[in-house]
Amino acid sequence: MEYRHLGKTGLRVSALSYGSWVTFHTQVGIDAAVESMSIAYESGVNFFDNAEVYASGKSEEVMGAALKKLGWRRGSYLVSTKLFWGLNESINEKNTLNRKYLIEAMNGSLKRFDLDHVDLVFCHRPDAETPIEETVWAMHNLIEWGKALYWGTSEWSASEIVSAIEIAERHHLHKPVMEQPQYNLLWRDRMEKEYARLFKDYGYGSTIFSPLGAGLLTGKYNNGIPADSRGALSGYEWLREKFTDQEALEKVKQLGKLAEDIGITLPKMAIAWCLKNPNVSTVITGASRVEQMRENMKAMEEVDKLTPDVMTRIDEILSNYKKNLNG
Repeated sequence: MEYRHLGKTGLRVSALSYGSWVTFHTQVGIDAAVESMSIAYESGVNFFDNAEVYASGKSEEVMGAALKKLGWRRGSYLVSTKLFWGLNESINEKNTLNRKYLIEAMNGSLKRFDLDHVDLVFCHRPDAETPIEETVWAMHNLIEWGKALYWGTSEWSASEIVSAIEIAERHHLHKPVMEQPQYNLLWRDRMEKEYARLFKDYGYGSTIFSPLGAGLLTGKYNNGIPADSRGALSGYEWLREKFTDQEALEKVKQLGKLAEDIGITLPKMAIAWCLKNPNVSTVITGASRVEQMRENMKAMEEVDKLTPDVMTRIDEILSNYKKNLNG
Protein backbone atom coordinates (compact mmCIF):
# COMPACT_ATOMS: atom_id res chain seq x y z
CA MET A 1 0.00 0.00 0.00
CA GLU A 2 1.12 3.52 -0.75
CA TYR A 3 0.52 6.30 1.79
CA ARG A 4 0.01 9.90 0.74
CA HIS A 5 -0.10 13.10 2.74
CA LEU A 6 -3.56 14.59 3.05
CA GLY A 7 -2.74 17.77 1.21
CA LYS A 8 -0.24 19.87 3.17
CA THR A 9 -1.06 18.22 6.50
CA GLY A 10 1.26 15.81 8.28
CA LEU A 11 -1.47 13.14 8.15
CA ARG A 12 -0.86 10.23 5.80
CA VAL A 13 -3.74 8.27 4.31
CA SER A 14 -3.66 5.01 2.41
CA ALA A 15 -3.94 5.62 -1.33
CA LEU A 16 -6.91 3.24 -1.31
CA SER A 17 -9.55 3.63 1.40
CA TYR A 18 -12.91 2.05 2.19
CA GLY A 19 -16.27 3.81 2.25
CA SER A 20 -19.68 2.74 3.50
CA TRP A 21 -22.01 4.68 1.20
CA VAL A 22 -24.99 2.54 0.06
CA THR A 23 -23.54 -0.71 1.40
CA PHE A 24 -23.47 -0.53 5.23
CA HIS A 25 -26.83 -1.47 6.77
CA THR A 26 -28.51 -1.35 3.33
CA GLN A 27 -26.50 -4.24 1.83
CA VAL A 28 -23.95 -5.11 4.53
CA GLY A 29 -24.55 -6.00 8.19
CA ILE A 30 -22.08 -5.95 11.07
CA ASP A 31 -20.49 -9.35 10.41
CA ALA A 32 -19.99 -8.60 6.72
CA ALA A 33 -18.64 -5.16 7.59
CA VAL A 34 -16.13 -6.76 9.94
CA GLU A 35 -14.98 -9.11 7.18
CA SER A 36 -14.67 -6.40 4.51
CA MET A 37 -13.00 -3.88 6.82
CA SER A 38 -10.59 -6.58 7.99
CA ILE A 39 -9.57 -7.37 4.40
CA ALA A 40 -9.06 -3.66 3.70
CA TYR A 41 -7.02 -3.15 6.89
CA GLU A 42 -4.85 -6.19 6.19
CA SER A 43 -4.24 -4.76 2.70
CA GLY A 44 -2.90 -1.56 4.28
CA VAL A 45 -6.03 0.60 4.26
CA ASN A 46 -6.05 3.02 7.19
CA PHE A 47 -8.99 5.30 6.26
CA PHE A 48 -12.67 4.36 6.59
CA ASP A 49 -15.19 6.87 5.27
CA ASN A 50 -18.74 7.39 6.50
CA ALA A 51 -21.44 10.07 6.82
CA GLU A 52 -24.28 10.93 9.15
CA VAL A 53 -26.85 10.61 6.36
CA TYR A 54 -25.77 7.16 5.11
CA ALA A 55 -28.65 4.78 5.87
CA SER A 56 -30.05 7.51 8.15
CA GLY A 57 -27.30 7.07 10.72
CA LYS A 58 -27.31 3.26 10.65
CA SER A 59 -24.11 3.15 8.60
CA GLU A 60 -22.22 4.85 11.42
CA GLU A 61 -23.70 2.38 13.89
CA VAL A 62 -22.62 -0.60 11.77
CA MET A 63 -19.09 0.76 11.34
CA GLY A 64 -18.82 1.59 15.03
CA ALA A 65 -19.94 -1.91 16.03
CA ALA A 66 -17.51 -3.42 13.51
CA LEU A 67 -14.62 -1.37 14.89
CA LYS A 68 -15.46 -2.53 18.41
CA LYS A 69 -15.42 -6.18 17.27
CA LEU A 70 -12.17 -5.72 15.37
CA GLY A 71 -10.46 -4.14 18.36
CA TRP A 72 -7.84 -2.26 16.37
CA ARG A 73 -5.58 0.23 18.11
CA ARG A 74 -7.23 3.64 17.68
CA GLY A 75 -4.09 5.28 16.37
CA SER A 76 -3.81 2.78 13.52
CA TYR A 77 -6.88 3.89 11.58
CA LEU A 78 -8.77 7.00 10.49
CA VAL A 79 -12.55 7.44 10.52
CA SER A 80 -14.55 10.22 8.90
CA THR A 81 -18.08 11.50 8.94
CA LYS A 82 -19.86 14.16 6.91
CA LEU A 83 -22.51 16.61 8.11
CA PHE A 84 -25.19 18.64 6.29
CA TRP A 85 -28.32 16.70 5.34
CA GLY A 86 -29.42 15.92 8.90
CA LEU A 87 -31.56 13.08 10.24
CA ASN A 88 -34.64 15.10 11.24
CA GLU A 89 -37.08 17.42 9.50
CA SER A 90 -36.79 20.30 12.00
CA ILE A 91 -35.93 23.69 10.47
CA ASN A 92 -32.50 23.85 12.16
CA GLU A 93 -31.59 20.19 11.66
CA LYS A 94 -31.82 19.67 7.91
CA ASN A 95 -29.74 20.86 4.93
CA THR A 96 -27.73 23.29 7.03
CA LEU A 97 -24.27 24.09 8.35
CA ASN A 98 -25.37 26.36 11.16
CA ARG A 99 -23.51 26.19 14.46
CA LYS A 100 -26.33 24.52 16.41
CA TYR A 101 -26.72 21.72 13.90
CA LEU A 102 -23.01 21.05 13.40
CA ILE A 103 -22.26 20.69 17.12
CA GLU A 104 -25.31 18.54 17.86
CA ALA A 105 -24.81 16.43 14.72
CA MET A 106 -21.17 15.81 15.61
CA ASN A 107 -22.20 14.62 19.06
CA GLY A 108 -24.78 12.30 17.46
CA SER A 109 -22.23 10.79 15.08
CA LEU A 110 -19.75 10.14 17.87
CA LYS A 111 -22.46 8.40 19.88
CA ARG A 112 -23.36 6.15 16.95
CA PHE A 113 -19.70 5.34 16.29
CA ASP A 114 -19.06 4.95 20.03
CA LEU A 115 -15.84 6.92 19.55
CA ASP A 116 -14.35 9.89 21.36
CA HIS A 117 -13.45 11.59 18.10
CA VAL A 118 -13.40 11.22 14.34
CA ASP A 119 -10.22 11.96 12.46
CA LEU A 120 -11.85 13.79 9.55
CA VAL A 121 -15.16 15.65 9.38
CA PHE A 122 -16.55 17.12 6.17
CA CYS A 123 -19.22 19.71 5.49
CA HIS A 124 -21.16 17.39 3.18
CA ARG A 125 -22.50 20.17 0.94
CA PRO A 126 -22.28 23.98 0.95
CA ASP A 127 -25.02 25.92 2.74
CA ALA A 128 -26.01 29.13 0.93
CA GLU A 129 -28.16 30.29 3.86
CA THR A 130 -25.54 30.12 6.62
CA PRO A 131 -22.63 32.58 6.55
CA ILE A 132 -19.42 30.70 5.77
CA GLU A 133 -17.82 32.47 8.72
CA GLU A 134 -20.29 30.82 11.13
CA THR A 135 -19.53 27.41 9.68
CA VAL A 136 -15.77 27.96 9.84
CA TRP A 137 -15.95 28.98 13.51
CA ALA A 138 -18.08 25.94 14.38
CA MET A 139 -15.71 23.55 12.60
CA HIS A 140 -12.75 25.22 14.32
CA ASN A 141 -14.44 24.68 17.68
CA LEU A 142 -15.09 21.00 16.97
CA ILE A 143 -11.37 20.56 16.40
CA GLU A 144 -10.41 22.61 19.44
CA TRP A 145 -12.71 20.46 21.58
CA GLY A 146 -11.09 17.28 20.25
CA LYS A 147 -14.25 15.95 18.59
CA ALA A 148 -12.51 15.94 15.19
CA LEU A 149 -8.88 16.35 14.15
CA TYR A 150 -9.16 17.81 10.63
CA TRP A 151 -12.06 19.31 8.70
CA GLY A 152 -12.88 19.73 5.08
CA THR A 153 -15.54 20.11 2.44
CA SER A 154 -17.47 17.88 0.06
CA GLU A 155 -18.77 19.05 -3.30
CA TRP A 156 -18.13 22.71 -2.51
CA SER A 157 -17.22 25.08 -5.31
CA ALA A 158 -13.64 26.28 -5.46
CA SER A 159 -14.73 29.84 -4.62
CA GLU A 160 -16.58 28.66 -1.50
CA ILE A 161 -13.54 26.70 -0.35
CA VAL A 162 -11.24 29.68 -0.89
CA SER A 163 -13.64 31.86 1.11
CA ALA A 164 -13.53 29.39 4.01
CA ILE A 165 -9.73 29.22 3.91
CA GLU A 166 -9.38 33.00 3.84
CA ILE A 167 -11.81 33.46 6.76
CA ALA A 168 -9.89 30.89 8.79
CA GLU A 169 -6.55 32.53 7.99
CA ARG A 170 -7.90 35.97 8.89
CA HIS A 171 -9.03 34.81 12.33
CA HIS A 172 -6.21 32.28 12.90
CA LEU A 173 -8.66 29.37 12.95
CA HIS A 174 -8.28 25.76 11.84
CA LYS A 175 -8.63 25.80 8.05
CA PRO A 176 -10.38 23.23 5.88
CA VAL A 177 -7.65 21.01 4.46
CA MET A 178 -9.40 18.52 2.17
CA GLU A 179 -12.26 18.14 -0.29
CA GLN A 180 -14.29 15.00 -1.00
CA PRO A 181 -15.45 15.25 -4.63
CA GLN A 182 -16.73 12.74 -7.09
CA TYR A 183 -13.95 11.81 -9.53
CA ASN A 184 -13.79 9.11 -12.16
CA LEU A 185 -13.21 8.53 -15.84
CA LEU A 186 -16.64 9.97 -16.70
CA TRP A 187 -16.63 12.90 -14.27
CA ARG A 188 -13.36 14.83 -14.36
CA ASP A 189 -13.79 18.58 -14.79
CA ARG A 190 -14.16 19.66 -11.17
CA MET A 191 -11.02 17.85 -9.97
CA GLU A 192 -8.90 18.60 -13.02
CA LYS A 193 -10.02 22.17 -13.81
CA GLU A 194 -12.05 23.93 -11.11
CA TYR A 195 -9.91 22.70 -8.20
CA ALA A 196 -6.56 23.17 -9.95
CA ARG A 197 -5.85 26.40 -8.04
CA LEU A 198 -6.76 24.78 -4.71
CA PHE A 199 -4.15 22.09 -5.22
CA LYS A 200 -1.48 24.47 -6.53
CA ASP A 201 -1.94 27.49 -4.25
CA TYR A 202 -3.31 25.93 -1.05
CA GLY A 203 -2.06 22.35 -1.10
CA TYR A 204 -5.62 21.12 -0.58
CA GLY A 205 -6.06 17.38 -0.07
CA SER A 206 -8.71 15.19 -1.71
CA THR A 207 -10.51 12.01 -0.66
CA ILE A 208 -12.25 11.21 -3.92
CA PHE A 209 -15.41 9.09 -4.07
CA SER A 210 -17.18 7.07 -6.77
CA PRO A 211 -14.07 6.02 -8.72
CA LEU A 212 -16.27 3.43 -10.43
CA GLY A 213 -19.07 5.87 -11.22
CA ALA A 214 -21.44 4.26 -8.69
CA GLY A 215 -20.76 0.94 -10.45
CA LEU A 216 -21.18 2.10 -14.04
CA LEU A 217 -17.44 1.69 -14.68
CA THR A 218 -17.51 -1.97 -13.67
CA GLY A 219 -19.40 -2.82 -16.86
CA LYS A 220 -22.17 -4.53 -14.89
CA TYR A 221 -24.80 -2.21 -16.38
CA ASN A 222 -23.80 -2.74 -20.02
CA ASN A 223 -26.74 -5.06 -20.61
CA GLY A 224 -29.29 -3.68 -18.15
CA ILE A 225 -29.67 -3.24 -14.39
CA PRO A 226 -28.91 -6.43 -12.40
CA ALA A 227 -31.42 -7.24 -9.66
CA ASP A 228 -28.71 -7.38 -6.98
CA SER A 229 -27.08 -4.03 -7.86
CA ARG A 230 -27.48 -0.63 -6.23
CA GLY A 231 -29.31 0.48 -9.36
CA ALA A 232 -32.16 -1.80 -8.29
CA LEU A 233 -32.27 -0.59 -4.66
CA SER A 234 -35.24 1.37 -3.39
CA GLY A 235 -34.28 4.99 -2.85
CA TYR A 236 -31.64 4.99 -5.58
CA GLU A 237 -33.97 5.47 -8.52
CA TRP A 238 -32.09 8.68 -9.37
CA LEU A 239 -29.11 6.55 -10.44
CA ARG A 240 -31.05 4.50 -12.96
CA GLU A 241 -31.05 7.19 -15.63
CA LYS A 242 -27.25 7.22 -15.46
CA PHE A 243 -27.06 3.44 -15.71
CA THR A 244 -29.13 3.41 -18.88
CA ASP A 245 -27.43 6.34 -20.64
CA GLN A 246 -26.42 4.87 -23.98
CA GLU A 247 -23.60 7.32 -24.65
CA ALA A 248 -22.01 6.56 -21.28
CA LEU A 249 -22.48 2.82 -21.75
CA GLU A 250 -20.76 2.97 -25.15
CA LYS A 251 -17.76 4.70 -23.56
CA VAL A 252 -17.70 2.06 -20.81
CA LYS A 253 -17.64 -0.70 -23.42
CA GLN A 254 -14.70 0.95 -25.22
CA LEU A 255 -12.85 1.39 -21.92
CA GLY A 256 -13.54 -2.26 -21.11
CA LYS A 257 -11.95 -3.31 -24.38
CA LEU A 258 -8.87 -1.20 -23.60
CA ALA A 259 -8.61 -2.77 -20.12
CA GLU A 260 -8.76 -6.19 -21.73
CA ASP A 261 -6.01 -5.18 -24.18
CA ILE A 262 -3.63 -4.27 -21.33
CA GLY A 263 -4.51 -7.34 -19.30
CA ILE A 264 -6.55 -5.99 -16.39
CA THR A 265 -10.20 -5.69 -15.46
CA LEU A 266 -12.13 -2.48 -16.10
CA PRO A 267 -12.74 -1.78 -12.36
CA LYS A 268 -9.03 -2.08 -11.58
CA MET A 269 -8.15 0.15 -14.53
CA ALA A 270 -10.68 2.78 -13.43
CA ILE A 271 -9.33 2.86 -9.87
CA ALA A 272 -5.71 2.83 -11.03
CA TRP A 273 -6.50 5.75 -13.34
CA CYS A 274 -7.68 7.80 -10.33
CA LEU A 275 -4.51 6.87 -8.44
CA LYS A 276 -2.40 8.30 -11.28
CA ASN A 277 -3.60 11.83 -10.43
CA PRO A 278 -1.03 13.35 -8.02
CA ASN A 279 -3.72 15.58 -6.49
CA VAL A 280 -5.68 12.55 -5.26
CA SER A 281 -4.80 11.86 -1.62
CA THR A 282 -6.92 8.71 -1.41
CA VAL A 283 -9.44 6.83 -3.55
CA ILE A 284 -12.48 5.73 -1.55
CA THR A 285 -13.60 2.29 -2.69
CA GLY A 286 -16.78 0.48 -1.72
CA ALA A 287 -17.96 -3.10 -1.99
CA SER A 288 -20.95 -5.14 -0.93
CA ARG A 289 -19.15 -8.46 -1.40
CA VAL A 290 -15.80 -9.70 -0.12
CA GLU A 291 -14.62 -10.67 -3.59
CA GLN A 292 -15.26 -7.09 -4.76
CA MET A 293 -13.15 -5.79 -1.90
CA ARG A 294 -10.26 -8.10 -2.79
CA GLU A 295 -10.50 -7.05 -6.44
CA ASN A 296 -10.46 -3.33 -5.58
CA MET A 297 -7.42 -3.69 -3.37
CA LYS A 298 -5.44 -5.17 -6.28
CA ALA A 299 -5.74 -1.92 -8.24
CA MET A 300 -2.55 -0.66 -6.56
CA GLU A 301 -0.64 -3.38 -8.41
CA GLU A 302 -1.87 -2.21 -11.80
CA VAL A 303 -0.96 1.48 -11.80
CA ASP A 304 2.24 0.89 -13.78
CA LYS A 305 0.21 -0.64 -16.61
CA LEU A 306 -1.31 2.78 -17.25
CA THR A 307 1.61 4.00 -19.33
CA PRO A 308 1.54 7.40 -21.08
CA ASP A 309 0.33 5.60 -24.21
CA VAL A 310 -2.56 3.96 -22.33
CA MET A 311 -3.48 7.28 -20.69
CA THR A 312 -3.57 8.88 -24.14
CA ARG A 313 -5.83 6.11 -25.44
CA ILE A 314 -8.17 6.67 -22.49
CA ASP A 315 -8.34 10.39 -23.28
CA GLU A 316 -9.06 9.61 -26.92
CA ILE A 317 -11.99 7.37 -25.95
CA LEU A 318 -13.43 10.08 -23.71
CA SER A 319 -12.52 13.08 -25.88
CA ASN A 320 -16.06 13.74 -27.13
CA TYR A 321 -17.89 12.70 -23.97
CA LYS A 322 -19.72 15.80 -22.74
CA LYS A 323 -21.94 14.42 -19.98
CA ASN A 324 -21.19 13.57 -16.38
CA LEU A 325 -22.76 11.43 -13.71
CA ASN A 326 -24.24 14.43 -11.89
CA GLY A 327 -26.29 15.88 -14.69
